[in-house]
Amino acid sequence: MTVRFSSSVVSGRTGARRAAVHPAAVGRTIARVVAGLVLVLLVLVVVRLPWVGDLGIHAATVQRLRHSPLDPGNPLVDADTPSPYYSPWMLLLGGVARVTGLGVFVVLRLAAAAGLALLVTGVWRYVRTLSAQRAAPALALLSLLLLWGTTPFLWSGFPGLNSLALTVAYPSTFTLGLAFHFWAWLTAASRGAAGWGAWLGLGVLWAVILLCHQFSGVVASAGAVATVVAARPGRATWPGPAVALSAGVVVLWVWPYYDFFALLGAGEGLEPVHRVLYARPVARYGLVLLGVAALVPRWLRDRRDPLVVFFVLGTLIVSAGWLTGHYSWGRALPAALVPAQLAAALAAGRAGRRWVRAGWAVLFTGALVLGGWAQAGTLGYVVPRGALPEVVADRYRSPWTGYHWITSWVRYGDVVMAEGRAARQVPAYGGYTVAPGYPDFFLPDEGRRVAATRAYFAEGTSEAVRRGVEREYGVRWVVDRSGVLAGTALRAVARGPEGAVLYAVP
Repeated sequence: MTVRFSSSVVSGRTGARRAAVHPAAVGRTIARVVAGLVLVLLVLVVVRLPWVGDLGIHAATVQRLRHSPLDPGNPLVDADTPSPYYSPWMLLLGGVARVTGLGVFVVLRLAAAAGLALLVTGVWRYVRTLSAQRAAPALALLSLLLLWGTTPFLWSGFPGLNSLALTVAYPSTFTLGLAFHFWAWLTAASRGAAGWGAWLGLGVLWAVILLCHQFSGVVASAGAVATVVAARPGRATWPGPAVALSAGVVVLWVWPYYDFFALLGAGEGLEPVHRVLYARPVARYGLVLLGVAALVPRWLRDRRDPLVVFFVLGTLIVSAGWLTGHYSWGRALPAALVPAQLAAALAAGRAGRRWVRAGWAVLFTGALVLGGWAQAGTLGYVVPRGALPEVVADRYRSPWTGYHWITSWVRYGDVVMAEGRAARQVPAYGGYTVAPGYPDFFLPDEGRRVAATRAYFAEGTSEAVRRGVEREYGVRWVVDRSGVLAGTALRAVARGPEGAVLYAVP
């Protein structure tokens, strides 16, 4: 007996088998799975909330706004001054803490989760305006997190995996997520007939971004200019962006917690600390050169491509900072890095000759693997260091130890003499320090406070001088990690990790 099969049935089954193993489909699946695993890692990091860098100032800001939302004063020292940390986002977090009674670090975990969600959804929305490829959002997210350099780099507003793991609770993460949504909304408004309400809303959103994190606001502004330029607005469409700009300036002008425009003269005190942004560029950002290469064909196809214009604007700002010595302008580096990273991701799935697609896929995947390996130490924030392979554990950076051990003694509003890392952490628990742990443009006597702190902890300083400093600034407690105050008139009341001692002032 002979069995005959219909050719249509055979071809249908063959086509189904081919579709099931199509390289593009496999690539999309792998990209989504890897992106999902990376996001799970970041969610677990949010639960732990490792402490390095500026977490203390943000916790202190929530503390002040929870206790006095209308007149919080300086977040770090006992002085009635404004502060650029009092942004709309932090005001909302302070309100959450005040209404719910949740602890500051619980609220910061909620902020981290919200910021991460906003960043992921913002990347998805913006990338959808640039490409219809189904894998593009996942590839873009992986590119933003992993396509950096061979040396891990940590700085707020820089969305590398290692950096984001330690800054996810910062306003910079929330602000960058807002920026991606802002660009997506602005793209849609620029392409269609947006009403006046939409343009007013865009202006308000732009102002909120600038108020929440000024440096990320510069990046968002560069991306906005690129979006408008790419839309080729004519004379009839310019009123919309003009209305948005005017609305944003009004919001910036009326914000009551600090004078936004006064920050334009604050760069001088920030230049030394930001010079490091220009150091070792190949090690820190070298893999992004792949994205720069991906921008070239985009520029050849369209001189007003939004990613190309965005990259050029960011490069000009950062280069001008280097040439003029305004190193704080290096905080605009994401305005050059982000468009290149997105271009690399979009090129990975672009249609073209098979060998070109395959070659680019190999380069892009290799760069992601290399960048991910450079940041493998991030696993240490969710996996015990002893459980990590030695080669990965060596890349792990231990977070700071908290100062919760002083809270049995130090009450909210007490002044604590501290320096260095302690000065950055003590205000997170409600205390004030004599000198701020971070540069403060709005604090008129900052220099005097820094000098008093330096003299207090100097060897050979007389007890009379120390008592005078304590009286002048109302010091009730002293945190010393150097041991220079051992044997003085101060009374030790508690001891913490790393040799820290809490003294009571007589």
